[in-house]
Amino acid sequence: MPTLDRLLDALPQPAAPFLTYYDQATGERVELSGVTTANWVAKTSNFLVEDLDAAPGSRVRIGLPSHWLRFVWLLSCWTVGAAVVDVEADIGVSGPDLVADEPLRVAASLRPLGARFAEPPEGFLDLGAEVPPHGDVFLALDPPTAQTVAIDLDGEELTHAELASGTAPSAERLLVEPGTVRRDADLLVAAALGGGSLVLVTSATPDALTGVADQERARIA
Repeated sequence: MPTLDRLLDALPQPAAPFLTYYDQATGERVELSGVTTANWVAKTSNFLVEDLDAAPGSRVRIGLPSHWLRFVWLLSCWTVGAAVVDVEADIGVSGPDLVADEPLRVAASLRPLGARFAEPPEGFLDLGAEVPPHGDVFLALDPPTAQTVAIDLDGEELTHAELASGTAPSAERLLVEPGTVRRDADLLVAAALGGGSLVLVTSATPDALTGVADQERARIA
């Protein structure tokens, strides 16, 4: 697979759970199948291109904490050919802390189901308000190539082809706690290439982690 915009096409069972998110502090649980993930990615990709003028070569800093929306944004950036970076970004994506200084700034409330902020975030576009109205299908006029940069994180730059070929496919249902953007990028590519799935659990005690792993039939990483 030379380009990562086709990752979700590789899922053997698109209707099966692909991304599952738990916040043990609030009781929130979100489950996205491959089909639902693709829908969110299409809407977000259309938002990136139509509202933020993203294109191959654009640089996006994903400042979201570990959350299902972080995975959606990783896939969306790769779909439009934008690089996921931690320096010199054109677009900054923030959580509710509203921390970003890029020329274009967007923020997610991280409320359940991707809901908008209760009050518009000053200086930021509200993802919960801006993304849902966009189309459910994304057609790239300028798709990424194998040599398009996929990530530029922690001083390491990898193209679509390098990230895809350098990641071992995983067929496991894997449970993970919060981690870095780079780690989540690797997990995402591995699960999609291998037909696996991910369960992300935040704010959990060891006992709670074990309970979720049993419930989800997942292996704790």
